[in-house]
Amino acid sequence: MSLTIPVILGSVRSDRIGIRAARFLVARLEARGHAAPLVDPAELGLLLLDRMYKEYPPGGAPEPLERLAALYRGADAFLVVSGEYNHGVPPALSNTLDHFLEEYYWRPSAICCYSAGQFGGVRAAMALRAMLAELGMPSIPSLLPIPRLQKAVDPEGVPQEDWLERAAGRFLDELAWYAEALRERRRGGTPY
Repeated sequence: MSLTIPVILGSVRSDRIGIRAARFLVARLEARGHAAPLVDPAELGLLLLDRMYKEYPPGGAPEPLERLAALYRGADAFLVVSGEYNHGVPPALSNTLDHFLEEYYWRPSAICCYSAGQFGGVRAAMALRAMLAELGMPSIPSLLPIPRLQKAVDPEGVPQEDWLERAAGRFLDELAWYAEALRERRRGGTPY
């Protein structure tokens, strides 16, 4: 069953390595027959949050927000790719996520975290779990942490370590299960 799963990248740094993980996951989702548009804050160019999307008059939001709102309303789930900045969520990711609320409701999320070191960004993922739940898109139980991302995935998104394909397969199986289950429940209505 085909799903729409935006892959939300959390870094705008000029020498960012997170794009490698995002490319890897977009390719794996597309190979499964899913739509996996990349949401890249470096390309969006969003200013720091002043108004949420819902606070603009209908049709009056900046074009990138209108485009994202349409994408998010049609999404079945979200896959967030996050580095770890000072043991926390990258500011670009927080800013990108905070522009929306209702568009996320009743959809699962999944967290791929990464770092250049051995911990794979898991400290940021713990804070991100609480944030995603508050936004209305609770994360699935599993994480996909990628330590030493610069060695694990090449710049084009091709994995360089065998364990990553297996781990990503299980992770994406779980996300698809939750996405399909919640999509079916949304068809019958939501609590509000």
